[in-house]
Amino acid sequence: MQNLFSYPLVVDELSAAQRRYKFKADEKELKFIADVLKVVDAKSFEADLNVKLSKKEHQLKVWGKVRAELELMSVISLENFTKTYEPEFEINYDTQLSPKDLREMEFEFDDEVPDVIIDGKIDLAEIAMEQIALVIDDFPRQDGEVFEFESEFDEETTEKMNPFAVLAKLKK
Repeated sequence: MQNLFSYPLVVDELSAAQRRYKFKADEKELKFIADVLKVVDAKSFEADLNVKLSKKEHQLKVWGKVRAELELMSVISLENFTKTYEPEFEINYDTQLSPKDLREMEFEFDDEVPDVIIDGKIDLAEIAMEQIALVIDDFPRQDGEVFEFESEFDEETTEKMNPFAVLAKLKK
């Protein structure tokens, strides 16, 4: 699938000064985003991100806020509804770390592991979509919807079908 929503940055071309990037998806990009996120529709998608490179520390920090208005299908009523997500996030990249180096390193469970920059580039649009993907409900439902289980068996039928009831009779 061709990436129709991309905002790539070449890390070597970044200056040490903090930069702010704001972008908004157009209609064609919204269809692509809905497809990637596997939702009914993406009504809007915008990001307000900051990037700061520290060459001395070999760190690239990306932080900001993403806003997406998505049309989802309720797993309970199967009706479509719209929900807005607005996650704030912070990601730290190590500009010298390779995927191989990362595999060879040992980390404690609660260590914050830096992300790896692949091919010297990061894609801000991809980072923004990832943040939304992380907060979308696995089983979306409208506010106030509750699943209520109704058994097709009543208590009397269940007791008759209980295999242990036969054993209880043999015991007597």
